[in-house]
Amino acid sequence: MDKFIHPALFFILGAFLIPVFKGWLKKVYLLAIPAAAFLTVVNMNIGVYGEINYLGFNIILGRVDSLSYVFAHVFTLMAFIGVIYGLHVKEDAQHIASFFYVGGSLGVVFAGDYLTVFIFWEMMAFASVFLIWFRREPASIKAGFRYLLMHVFGGLLLLAGIFLHYKNTGSMAFVMIPKAGAGVAEYLILAGFALNAAVFPLHAWLPDAYPEATVTGAVFMCAFTTKTAVYVLARGFPGYDVLAIMGTVMTIYGVCYATIENDMRRILSYHIISQVGYMVAGVGIGTELALNGACAHAYAHILYKALLFMGAGSILMMTGTSKLNKLGGLYKYMPLSLIFYVVGGISISGFPLFSGFVSKSMIVAGAEHAHHPVLMILMLLASVGTFLSVGLKLPYFAWFGKDSGLKPKEPPKNMLWAMGITSFLCFLIGVYPKVLYDLLPFKEAAAEYHPYALPHLSETIQILLFTGLGFFLLLKRLQPEAKINLDFDWFYRKLVDGFMWFDNKFIQSFDFGWGELYRSLGLKAMMAFAGFFAWFDRWGIDGVVDNVAYGTQEFGNQVRKVQTGNIQNYLAVALLVIFVIIGVYWFL
Repeated sequence: MDKFIHPALFFILGAFLIPVFKGWLKKVYLLAIPAAAFLTVVNMNIGVYGEINYLGFNIILGRVDSLSYVFAHVFTLMAFIGVIYGLHVKEDAQHIASFFYVGGSLGVVFAGDYLTVFIFWEMMAFASVFLIWFRREPASIKAGFRYLLMHVFGGLLLLAGIFLHYKNTGSMAFVMIPKAGAGVAEYLILAGFALNAAVFPLHAWLPDAYPEATVTGAVFMCAFTTKTAVYVLARGFPGYDVLAIMGTVMTIYGVCYATIENDMRRILSYHIISQVGYMVAGVGIGTELALNGACAHAYAHILYKALLFMGAGSILMMTGTSKLNKLGGLYKYMPLSLIFYVVGGISISGFPLFSGFVSKSMIVAGAEHAHHPVLMILMLLASVGTFLSVGLKLPYFAWFGKDSGLKPKEPPKNMLWAMGITSFLCFLIGVYPKVLYDLLPFKEAAAEYHPYALPHLSETIQILLFTGLGFFLLLKRLQPEAKINLDFDWFYRKLVDGFMWFDNKFIQSFDFGWGELYRSLGLKAMMAFAGFFAWFDRWGIDGVVDNVAYGTQEFGNQVRKVQTGNIQNYLAVALLVIFVIIGVYWFL
């Protein structure tokens, strides 16, 4: 295809015509839009399209290369599956919000400049929040406002970084930024992207909001926001140590919370944090193998995570609850949903012959080949928690366990078809990974990687078997409890309440320069975020992880620096040790 047709146009323009169609014709139209977008992506040629000059800025709407292609491929494929899953929804507004959401994601993927990135970035945020609000429950309304607040904050970080970057360089081109040339502006951009990727500690909006979305809305949300963020990080910030470290922390942090949660969709939300952590770590490691792994895992994760949310959504729709302590014995009434969910569960757990096995392992191998054994070990440890919570705990207490007395039916056929198609794709990628590897940006590195090597098979099977044994030994301690587990969202909830009180008492009541102080404090807060990322990156992986693990002479030097006043290094080491201890404690 010599002429470039932007796939986002199908969704953005197509959304306006949704109310025009009725009945079966509407369903055909809803399916035709993502199908046309997918075919457009499949037939694209590499190149730069849609380059215009606007107000003195060089705008690039269509940059097509191997990196944008793989994300656009899975985004349009997932949009088609998501539409099938939501065909029974009669409310046009939900379909319209979903289409704008997908269109925003595709706009970011093909953007070649920061201005275009920002416009579509904000479209994603404002479209997706309606998928939370349309559930029309008090908790959903509040969660939606918190979700929007956090993404507006992330947008401000991004916009501030873009302005400063343009002031310093005179360019709005969205290209890779070498770590050596990164300053405050670039780390503000990084922080804005990191918030959408749910990078710790900017992650709590995700498990706060996703469980409150509509049944179909959560399926779309789990696929696009965080993976679009992975794309922009891979595009602009590969090889940044802070991403490798924080991504690995995410893998552990997410599974720890998932293990103790009671709500099905909250468990899956924390596992988004954990699985995206692998991708962020792969981007941070920055080698061709690790970047391939990040892209492959993003592709696989979109499919199996959507499948898991489809299964959880089916239970929520047919029983009215997603709380594990209120479920049990559903295997007799929803056997197909159980089978499809199990496919998603073993895919995310990295079972051989399923998609997670051939994608996640590439990132772990990337950490090993880049000589970061501690990152590799922590990622393997996180895979234990993944199988424990999503592969064992959730299906056991939802479909088996103590009979709840509920007697639901299977969900509508369109939902079962969507789950069946996604299950087939998870299996296809697992048994024939070439269909995925051929899409990856670094073809030679992909061709040299063999996931079914005997050592990897043996290692994976041992981890899965011992995790299964541990689950049944700890079954009583893993009983779901109706309790609230506090996370970092507690801080921003309190902070929002405080700012709202301050705003009502002072800013709106009178103006004696308080507004300027208010804005100044906000600017200082954004600069502090950028400073944190920059400081963390300067110290590097070797300074944080390897020295802590092995107690080398360099670690001794760091300790001596602490004694002479370098308290920041000491705090970072202490935090890392605390994270590991807490993770081991929660797991046991």
